[in-house]
This record gives sequence, structure tokens and C-alpha cells, in this order.
Amino acid sequence: MGLREYVVRRVFQLVLTLWVLVTMLFVLFRLVPGDPTSRFVMDYPTAAEREARIEELGLNEPLYVQYFEYIGQLLQGEFGDSAHYREPVGELIFPLFLNTIVLMFTALVIAYTIGILFGAAMGWLRGSRFERGGIVITLMARASPEFWIGIILVWIFVFQLGLFPRSGIGGYGGELTMNLVDRYVNVSFLHHLFLPALTGAFVYLATPALLMRNTMLEVLKADFIEIKKAEGLPERTVLYKHAARNSVLPIVTVAAIATGAAMGGSVIIETVFNWPGVGREMVASVTRNDYPVAMAAFLLMGTSVIVMNFVADMLYLYLDPRVKYE
Repeated sequence: MGLREYVVRRVFQLVLTLWVLVTMLFVLFRLVPGDPTSRFVMDYPTAAEREARIEELGLNEPLYVQYFEYIGQLLQGEFGDSAHYREPVGELIFPLFLNTIVLMFTALVIAYTIGILFGAAMGWLRGSRFERGGIVITLMARASPEFWIGIILVWIFVFQLGLFPRSGIGGYGGELTMNLVDRYVNVSFLHHLFLPALTGAFVYLATPALLMRNTMLEVLKADFIEIKKAEGLPERTVLYKHAARNSVLPIVTVAAIATGAAMGGSVIIETVFNWPGVGREMVASVTRNDYPVAMAAFLLMGTSVIVMNFVADMLYLYLDPRVKYE
């Protein structure tokens, strides 16, 4: 199988997976007891008014009709109207989704940058106190829940040192109409971003660090490492230019998987720091049976994971020419 055939097949699998995700979300939310109006009975003095609202939302149609209408909306880039907020879901969910992406992307970049360098150093200094201490730190990070790390950081940096704000995202409120640079590149936003991003970075640090260490131990046994040492190259050059570079490939795939874990973990981090993200809104919309918002939130988060796995496959083909198109 050639490269073109492999890419076409993977794109087809991507589209099929997204369709399965959309269908599963539609079916599961329709199986939930009740409807979006059940939590707001007092808003409808008569049964007729409530039925009118249900008809307005299209919930009185047969399921197959609702399904095809929903697919049609998605193909047009729309998610319907929120039953709770009574406004288009896209205008509500996309600013929140961008806030979550910025938060978790920052956390992952910090975690994987430090984790790769830290893991490479642990592998290079095998048997030393540095390695033993590093393993303890990474295992503690791996075993620590997000909410516990967040509470500790809040206690240190907010209540003890008073260096950072307790919660929120800054004074601008995250309006969609603002320029992205104005929204996210300002001192207030970065000030609010530090603690939640640091919480995520500490939790996700363990995976790249431990994986990098284990891969380094295998690479350091290779003959070309001994050749580079015999050539008289500095240890730092051998470590980061040759050993670490050949150890980083497995982390590409793990990074895609970590994206899914990060998107799921964002719910807890956003709750602890009152961060206006899609994870927190997803939980709230589920509790009030707001189907359109909840489905849009799940769909955006699931799509992120699926697309990142696809990107990882493509990057792996580019980074490792030994991979066969199978």
C-alpha cells in the first residue's frame, strides 16, 4: 500500500469515526429520561405552553427525523439552539471551547517540554540520586489527582504568597467578538492562566518523563551512541542531539492519547479554578438536560481526540520512515 492509499484510508476512517461519535451522542442523549423543559416546569403555566416549547425544539418529531435534522445542522456548522440559554449553541460553546483549548494546550506544552528533557536526563544519569529522586517526583505527579494539586497550589500561591488570583479568566470575560490576540495575549489573562496551567502540567508531566527515560535506556545501548562518544562529542550533544532525538518518537503517539486525558481532566481543573471552559459547561448542561449544548460539548471534545490521533499517525509516518503503510 502506497502513501496516498494509506492517507485516503485513514481519512475515511476519520470520517467514519466522527459519524459513529455523532450517532452515539444523539442516541444516548435521547435515551436520557425527561426533556429540556422538565427542569423548568414553573416557566410554563399551562401544559399547552410546554408542548409548544417542545415543538419549538423539535422534540415532538420522530427520532429518525430529529437525527437527520441534527446531521443537517452539523453539516452547516450549526448545533441548534440551547434550551436553557435560548440562544445559538455555537455562540455559547465556541468561546468556552477556545478557553479550554488554550488552558490544556499550555499545560501540555509545559508538561511535555519539561518531561522530555527531564526524562532524557534521568535516562542518561541512570543509577544516580538524580534519577531516583526524579522517579519519585514523577510517580507522585502521576498519582496525584488534579483537584488536590490545584488546592495545594491555590493555598501556596494565593492564600500564602498572594501572587496569583484565585479563579476566573480575567476582566474581559472571554467575549467571542474580541480579537484572539486581545483575548489571550494580555497580562490579566496570563496571570489567571498560570495556576490552572501549572496544575495540568504537573499532573501530565509523569507520562512523557517516564516514557522518555525508558526509551533512552534502550537507545543508549545502541552502537551509534558509543560511536558518537568515541568521536569525542560533548556529553550534552550526544544526549540531546542523538540519544534524545531517537527516543522521542513513541511520545508522539502518547501525546495524542494525552490530549484525550487532558480534555477529560479539564472538567476538574476548570471547576477548581472556576475557569469558564467547555468541560464545566458540559457538566452543567447534562444536569439540566440541555441536549444541544451537552452534545456540542461532547462532540467538540471527542472530535479533538479523534483528530489528534489522526495527526499523530501522519506525524509518525513523517518522523519514522521505517513505518509501513498497513
